[in-house]
Amino acid sequence: MKDEKRLKAIDVALTNEMRERKFYLKHAERTRNPVGKVMFQQIADEELEHYERLKQLHSKWEKEGKWPETIPLKVQNTTIKDVLLDALSKAGKKAESDADDLEAIRTAIDFEDKGVKYYEHLRDMVTETREKQFFSLLSHIEREHYLSLLDAEEYLTDPESWFLKKERHTLDGM
Repeated sequence: MKDEKRLKAIDVALTNEMRERKFYLKHAERTRNPVGKVMFQQIADEELEHYERLKQLHSKWEKEGKWPETIPLKVQNTTIKDVLLDALSKAGKKAESDADDLEAIRTAIDFEDKGVKYYEHLRDMVTETREKQFFSLLSHIEREHYLSLLDAEEYLTDPESWFLKKERHTLDGM
């Protein structure tokens, strides 16, 4: 992939990260569900970090005309799984939610799935090792978001089964 095309791909990623952040912040504010608030806020914060790192990369690359060597090309690992499990365990089996919460989660699942595929595509189109590692990391984090959102969807649609599975109760007939 040519440098110009790779730089344009980062432009697309920047736009997507900011669009997703706005979506998550909107739903963190809107929802009455404490799990939804925590989850949407955490993912919004992580999307902002992705945006900032991509912005640094883009700026440096534009100036130097190549993949930068001096910028720290790391992002923090996602903590969404731990944050979500903690919030879900505190919320109980009857946390208040509405159809908008479920619709927002399903929309977010689609966002994250597309993000995984996009970053995997970028990773597969480049040859530079650090570049591959960077896009692979972003893909991995988006996948964690995706899996956590699936978990939240299950919680909202069937909380009793979700708690049964997470608490690992056994049904031994006694």
